[in-house]
Amino acid sequence: MQPTRRRFIAITAAAGGLPLLPFAARATPLARVWSGAAMGADATMTLHHPDPAKADRLIAASLAEVERLEKALSLYRPESALSALNRDGFVESPPFDLVQVLAESRRFGAMTGGAFDVTVQPLWDLYATHFSKPGASPEGPGAEARAAAVARVGQDALEVDASRIGLTRPAMGVTLNGIGQGYVTDRVVELLRAGGVEHALVDMGETRALGGHPAAGSWSVGLEDPRAPGKIDERISIADRAVATSGGYGTLFDAAGRFNHLFEPQSGLTSWRWLSVSVEAETAAEADALSTAFTVMPEEATATIVRERGLVAHFVRPDGSRFVQRA
Repeated sequence: MQPTRRRFIAITAAAGGLPLLPFAARATPLARVWSGAAMGADATMTLHHPDPAKADRLIAASLAEVERLEKALSLYRPESALSALNRDGFVESPPFDLVQVLAESRRFGAMTGGAFDVTVQPLWDLYATHFSKPGASPEGPGAEARAAAVARVGQDALEVDASRIGLTRPAMGVTLNGIGQGYVTDRVVELLRAGGVEHALVDMGETRALGGHPAAGSWSVGLEDPRAPGKIDERISIADRAVATSGGYGTLFDAAGRFNHLFEPQSGLTSWRWLSVSVEAETAAEADALSTAFTVMPEEATATIVRERGLVAHFVRPDGSRFVQRA
């Protein structure tokens, strides 16, 4: 069983609210729009540039960069460096981007008191295996099996160095589903910026704006209602910022919808503390990682990080009501 990437965010151009691909094939005259897939998610790029030919070359270069990054970071490509790490327990002379994203992951893990942890892959495997068996208990994996999986989780057992990455406990596994899409989005934004683009919206699984919309100063982003997927429940405006959303409803292990893909690393339980969390941050990697971590954290703990990091966080409670934390 592989995770699916539910689209939590709908993006519209602030000028006139015109939807961008893949929602509709319309764009402003100087815009170039691409839509496809990246890192297992729907992906889009919209960039405004006075030279259409150069814009097309930058889109092609961006797609080549995504392909390069997937060879390092994809959990589902057997030839990727991440797959080699999970298979062999180590990678010698690892690619720079894998070193970088794992170093960032450990930083976010420390920042969130362990709530963000890329070594939760054994928990994913536990729940996926349990519910794939005929007659599986609807109560989920037992306490003993869950404890055995938790014993294989912990970023303290992840050694990261420019010359070698290693997993120091047996049968560990790493997933970058809580940060990888944001990291790739940031790399594409950097490439476009270096190419002279001043106005772009990039979504490689998470969303980041380069500048604002040239006609209106910002991009309008719709946040999905987790109780009615596909329905926009709130709109925010971003410029030179990123936003990412995490919610348990995106991937469910059981037909009853009791168990989702958001794990509490210390207990091995799945979390319905919040129906969804959206985080606005300077980078897509930070928004991605912290929206993931915040789904298992109490309000008072997230408030401290929001204040210290200059974030905006949007929470949906289990009853469907919303509240916002600001720096």
